[in-house]
Amino acid sequence: MRATSETVENNKVKLSIIVDEADIETALTSVVKTLGHQVRIPGFRPGKVPRKVLEARMGGAGALRAEALRESLPDFYAEAVITTEIDPISQPEIEITDGEESGPVTFEAIVEVRPEISVAGYNGLTATIPALEVSDVDIDAQIDRMRDNDGELVAVERAILSGDYVTLDLTGTDEEGETVAQADDYLYQVGSGTILPELDDALPGARPGQDLTVTGTPEGGTPVTFAVTIKDAKEKVLPDVTDEWAAEASEFATVAELRADLADRMGRVRVVQGQMALREASLSALIELIDDNEIPEVMVDAEVQERIHDLGHRLEAQKLSIEQFLQATGQTGDDLIGALRAEAFRAVKVDLGLRAVVLAEQIEVTDEQLAEEIGRMAEQYSQTPAAIRQQLDQAGRTIEVKHALAKSTAANWLVENITIVDEQGKAIDRSLLTANVADEEAIEAAEAAEEEEAD
Repeated sequence: MRATSETVENNKVKLSIIVDEADIETALTSVVKTLGHQVRIPGFRPGKVPRKVLEARMGGAGALRAEALRESLPDFYAEAVITTEIDPISQPEIEITDGEESGPVTFEAIVEVRPEISVAGYNGLTATIPALEVSDVDIDAQIDRMRDNDGELVAVERAILSGDYVTLDLTGTDEEGETVAQADDYLYQVGSGTILPELDDALPGARPGQDLTVTGTPEGGTPVTFAVTIKDAKEKVLPDVTDEWAAEASEFATVAELRADLADRMGRVRVVQGQMALREASLSALIELIDDNEIPEVMVDAEVQERIHDLGHRLEAQKLSIEQFLQATGQTGDDLIGALRAEAFRAVKVDLGLRAVVLAEQIEVTDEQLAEEIGRMAEQYSQTPAAIRQQLDQAGRTIEVKHALAKSTAANWLVENITIVDEQGKAIDRSLLTANVADEEAIEAAEAAEEEEAD
């Protein structure tokens, strides 16, 4: 088989492919073998039907050849893609131009390929990440959280304030007067917003012993009227920040020692968070250089379908339906597709942007790097590197692995060369982000902070 490629309009490539007669004969033999097992003809055992009999059964030699071409052309096309090293992003339009009846077969395949875009200015970008310094205000806030854990609730006789804790008897009824919620001696922090915003508006200024009627609509629900009796009110009294409190609340004997430890641990967490944020901020800065009109819709569509497929697998593993997922997240199907499409659009921009950096910086993947990656894949899937390489070659995916490695190198180059500033525009010393802080506590704290922000 021989294949050549030429660029045509609208970011498409035309492959011209010639398949030798010997390869066609091999395809015919394969089809005869397959049909011989599938077709039931009286007097012949499965797999033992002669070729001439099959030809007659199918309507002649031309019909058998047409079946062989239908089965084999996709494989010949895939081989041509590997040979010419093009990067298709859509299904090809295939047309046989010669050889349908006999002899070598010539066909053309027109396919849209991944565009090569320009990212002028990629080597002068700025990434914004959270400040790394830990201020006295940050330490004070952490100490206040620790004090809050040790706080005591003390009864008050004054009017209720936001932040107080009140004990309530509540009965909630719907518009038909049916009871939909009831609780006695329910401890509630005023202003927490966990019942109704209208309740948080009504409680401040009220006093223990008072009855209230509050109507509102819970998020995602229907109107509810609550009959509320305020039984008592308490305020949380925090302990004073003294050495005695520090010794009881921590492993340190003094407040100074506690503050020093908090500064150290919070500083390490900030560095880990900064390291995690820098890569994402670098990619965000890169894709700002790309015009949205340069993004092929076919790539976005494919990415959306892949994400839907992945979501389906994850929900299936948790024994959840898509309807249950939508209900739990308060989304409609259109909301979900819109969110997935926005994510997919960004992912495609990142892919094209990094490929542009690969070209601009002339990044190449060596045979040694490819072998190392295949070795990692082999270990992951408990196979030999030779087996993984064979599978990749046969599926035409070796080039994908090389592209992934090149893009990873480009991302690293971007991170190493971008200017880093904090949210106030103050330059951040890169060396501060290379400190050895990779202990489990700091990483777990950084990941927990990210999860809390996402929630």
